[in-house]
Amino acid sequence: MRSKKIILTSHCILNQNSVVESLARAKGAFSFVKDLVESGVGIIQLPCPEFRFLGITRKPMEKADYDSSEYRELCQKLFLPILDDLLIYIENGYEFCGVIGINQSPTCSISGNRGIFMEEIFKLLSSKGIDPKYFEVPEDYNDETDGDELFSKIKNTLNI
Repeated sequence: MRSKKIILTSHCILNQNSVVESLARAKGAFSFVKDLVESGVGIIQLPCPEFRFLGITRKPMEKADYDSSEYRELCQKLFLPILDDLLIYIENGYEFCGVIGINQSPTCSISGNRGIFMEEIFKLLSSKGIDPKYFEVPEDYNDETDGDELFSKIKNTLNI
């Protein structure tokens, strides 16, 4: 019954409670998550380095504010166990479909000005010969109106 397809998602895709309060765009998980679940893809939720670094009451910050050796080390430390799991999946015939990030996030943006966590993730993946596809939740995404359309784009981009 397994699809043998796996994706990585930024933490806040499944838990908007971890986002800086003024930036939350859903009550809990983004609505398109139900479509991901129904598609049969396995979802590996990445931890939130911002939450771990500064807590739930942190203020909005820019990438430069997080760009320190301490924060980068935290990002690497948080991702390494996930990388180990991902490699086990791949070694056992699972398809790693890609990563879903958050556009313009100082931590989880992938394209353009890549966030620090994603810089570290993609560097570690590259060291293992993995060059994943990716999709980003747009900065102007509105969960109440854009969920179905966004899932269609995710599905096409990541081949799920």
